[in-house]
Amino acid sequence: MNKLYKELANCIRFLSIDAVQKANSGHPGMPMGMADVATVLFRDFLNFNPKNPSWINRDRFVLSAGHGSMLLYSLLYLTGYKRISLQDIKKFRQLDSICAGHPEYHPNTGIETTTGPLGQGISNAVGFAISEEIQKNRFGKKKINHKTYVLAGDGCLMEGISHEALSLAGHLKLKNLILLFDNNSISIDGPTNLAVSDDHEKRFKSYGWNYIKINGHNYKEISKALNKAQKSKKPIAISCKTTIGYGSPNKGGKASSHGSPLGEEEIKLVRKKLKWNYEPFIIPDYLLDEWRNIGKKAEQKAKKQDIKFKKNLNSYKITSLKNLIENSKNEYLKNLKSIATRKTSEMFLDIATKLPNLIGGSADLAGSNNTKTKNHKIIKPGNFSGNYIHFGVREHAMCGIMNGIALHSDLIPYGGTFLIFSDYCKPSIRLAAMMKQRVIYIFTHDSIGLGEDGPTHQPIEQLTSLRSIPNLNVFRPSDLIETFECWQLAIESKNTPSVIALTRQGIKPVRVNRSSKNESSAGAYEISRTGDSINVTIIGTGSETSLASEVSHKLATEGIYSKVISMPCQRLFDQQSEGYKNKILNETELVVSIEASETSYWKKYTGRSGLNFGINDFGKSAPYKDIYDHFELNPESIIKKIKQQL
Repeated sequence: MNKLYKELANCIRFLSIDAVQKANSGHPGMPMGMADVATVLFRDFLNFNPKNPSWINRDRFVLSAGHGSMLLYSLLYLTGYKRISLQDIKKFRQLDSICAGHPEYHPNTGIETTTGPLGQGISNAVGFAISEEIQKNRFGKKKINHKTYVLAGDGCLMEGISHEALSLAGHLKLKNLILLFDNNSISIDGPTNLAVSDDHEKRFKSYGWNYIKINGHNYKEISKALNKAQKSKKPIAISCKTTIGYGSPNKGGKASSHGSPLGEEEIKLVRKKLKWNYEPFIIPDYLLDEWRNIGKKAEQKAKKQDIKFKKNLNSYKITSLKNLIENSKNEYLKNLKSIATRKTSEMFLDIATKLPNLIGGSADLAGSNNTKTKNHKIIKPGNFSGNYIHFGVREHAMCGIMNGIALHSDLIPYGGTFLIFSDYCKPSIRLAAMMKQRVIYIFTHDSIGLGEDGPTHQPIEQLTSLRSIPNLNVFRPSDLIETFECWQLAIESKNTPSVIALTRQGIKPVRVNRSSKNESSAGAYEISRTGDSINVTIIGTGSETSLASEVSHKLATEGIYSKVISMPCQRLFDQQSEGYKNKILNETELVVSIEASETSYWKKYTGRSGLNFGINDFGKSAPYKDIYDHFELNPESIIKKIKQQL
C-alpha cells in the first residue's frame, strides 16, 4: 500500500516540478514536501465532489501557503475537477490561466479562496470554521457537518495575523478546524532558525489547540493523525515534519528549492531518484485512473449525503429592507436633531438584526463602533446560535476571518474598528475586493472630529488609501438617511465589499425632505441650491456636508449663489453616465470640495482651478471644534478663500 501512496504523491510532485520549470517561475519545494500528506488527505479523509465543487457540506481545503499553489492545482486536476485541465497546468503562471502564481478564488472550481499574503489563509479558514458552526446550529448536524483543513507553512506562522486568528479559534473551540503545518524549517532566506526559535507545540497549546507531531512522509503516521483529528474536541494542528523539495538530491531540504525552478539537470536527478520514468506532464494511465477513482468515490459519497440538502440555505435570502428603512426615515424627519453617524448606523442595525444572515462583530470596540445592539446575541465557545462575534483586539484577523465567513455560504459579515486602524485591515480588505465578496467594514471615528485622542487616532490619508482599492465601495454618509441608504447599498452589493466610514461627533442633518429614492446610489447628488443661477459648486461628504451647507447659505447672504453636492461614495459616482457627472460637476467654473482628510483625491472633481479644503498634515489633540478651526475648516475661512478665487 505504501508503494501506491508514494506513486500517487509523485504525480503531484512531478506535475508541480514540470509546471514550475515550464513557467521558469514558481515554488516547487512545498508541493514536493507536502505531496504525501495531501495524498492521504484527499484519498482517505476529505469530503468533496469534483462534479459539484460548491456542494455546501464539502470539507474546505485552504492553501494558506499559497506560494505552493501547484500542490492545489495538481490535486484538482488529478481528482477530476473540470475547471483545471492539463493544459491549464502547462500554462501555470501565464496570462489568464486559472493556475495563477498564487491561488485565486474562482467560484465552483475547488479554489476556495485567494491566498498569497502569508497567514491570510489561516484567518480565512477560521472564518470557514465559524460559518460551519453557525450554519450547523441553524440547519442541524444532518445537513451541515464538515471540516476545514488549512495547510500552512513556517511563513504563515511567522506572520502576526496567524497569532490573532489562531488565538480566536482556540477561544471559540473550533473543533471542526484542522491545521496541517508544513514544518520544513526552511524559508526563502534559508533555515528558519535565522529568525525563529518558537516552540510551536507550546504556542498552539497556549491557544487552546491540540497538537500532534508526525513524520510528513510516513503514511501510517499521517493517517493516524488525521483519524485522531476527526474526533478532536478542540482545533488541532498536525505538525508534519517534511523535507522541502523532497526527492531532489542537491536541493532537497534547502532554500534553493523554495522559490525557484529546480533546473533541467536537477529534475533529471529527481526523476531517477524517485524512479519516475515519464516525460514532463505525463501521468501514466494506471495512476491517473487511481486518482480519478478517488474523485469518483468522493463524488458518490457526496451524492448520497446531498439528498438531504435539497432545501439548502436558500431560505436565508435577504428580505426587503425598504419598508423598514422608510418607516425609520419618516420617524427621523419628524424630529430632526444632530446625531453621530456611528449612532445612526446602530439604529439601522437595530432593524437589520431581522436579517438572519447578517453576522456582526467588532475588534473590542463594540461600544465605540456601535456595532452591537440590544437585539444581538453573542457567539460563544460551544454556542454558535448567536449573530455577533467579539473578535478582541484583532483587526487584522477580524477582516481575514470575515472573508472566510463570506466565502463559506450566504452569510454577510460586518466588523467594526476605528478608521485609523483600517491600515491593519488593508491586506484583507484588498483580497475581499479581489474576490468580489460581500464584506462590510464599519470604520468609525472617521476624522479629526474624534478630538482629544489626537493625531495617532485621527485618520488623514486612510480614506484616499481605501478609495484607491479597485472594487471597493467607500461610503461616508452625512446623516441618518444617508447612513441607512449606504447600509442598504452595502447589503445589496453582492460582488463588492463596502466601507462605511462614520463619525464620532454629532452632525446636523442634511436630508430634510421625504424621498423614497435611495439618492446615495448615484454616489453624489444635489441636496440644496441657493439660486437658479449659481457661481459655485460645493461638494461635501460625511460630517463636512453640513459644513458645506452652512457655507452655501452664508455665501447667499453676500449675493454669491451655490449648490451643495453630497458625495457619499466616489466610486458609485464615477460609474454614472457622463451626462449625469457633467450635470453635477460642470454647472459652474468653480468647484469646491470639503472633507476633513487628505485633499489630493478630490482634485479629479474640482480640477486645476478648484479649491480643496481638507488636511494634508497630521491632526492635533484638542476638542474637535478647536481642531477644525486650527485647520481652517470653518465657514469663515472657507468663504474667504472662495471669494478670493471668484
